[in-house]
Amino acid sequence: MILETLVVGMIQANCYLLGDEKTGEAVVIDPGGDVPVILRALEARKLKPVAILATHGHFDHVEGLAAMKRATNAPILLHRGDLPLIQGMTVQGQLFGLRVEAAPPPDRFVTEGDTLVVGGHTVSVLHTPGHSPGSVCFKVDKKIFVGDLLFAGSIGRTDLQGGDYDTLLRSVRDKIFTLPDDTTVYPGHGPETSVGFEKRTNPFFR
Repeated sequence: MILETLVVGMIQANCYLLGDEKTGEAVVIDPGGDVPVILRALEARKLKPVAILATHGHFDHVEGLAAMKRATNAPILLHRGDLPLIQGMTVQGQLFGLRVEAAPPPDRFVTEGDTLVVGGHTVSVLHTPGHSPGSVCFKVDKKIFVGDLLFAGSIGRTDLQGGDYDTLLRSVRDKIFTLPDDTTVYPGHGPETSVGFEKRTNPFFR
């Protein structure tokens, strides 16, 4: 499996390219901006996106949706719970004093238990609300891409639209901490971590 992390956009979010070495099929997770950089990385790896996946609808993770869609025509996948965030993305940017391009509508809504085949790999969807109502995680093998649900040593903020602290903690405990300890966690900002390390050391769960 090919995995590349790109730090993109005005808020420096993690965008992940996940691809199959044999088929060249790939998904782009959270294109939060700097789309030319993402496209060059795909071309260098000889990867063709079969889907654009959004862990949630905050603009710093999906600012590049429109440009990615224009460049690749790959379908956009999002949980229905975050549709209002996508529809109001320009307003989100204005709240931070930023100009953000409007997002196209999702091509498909994902929910708990959905799967997506990328070459020889299966990406599974976990619905993990708390940071936002429609926050989801994407799991493939022993890797999980969690958006802003969980960080190395911290958790996502819950003071934005639709956020809920208790719901977020429950999502982490029930959906993430039940995975094997050696599962690698890829957050929406900052370095990767592991399920076992966060269970032992994350101050929000001790």
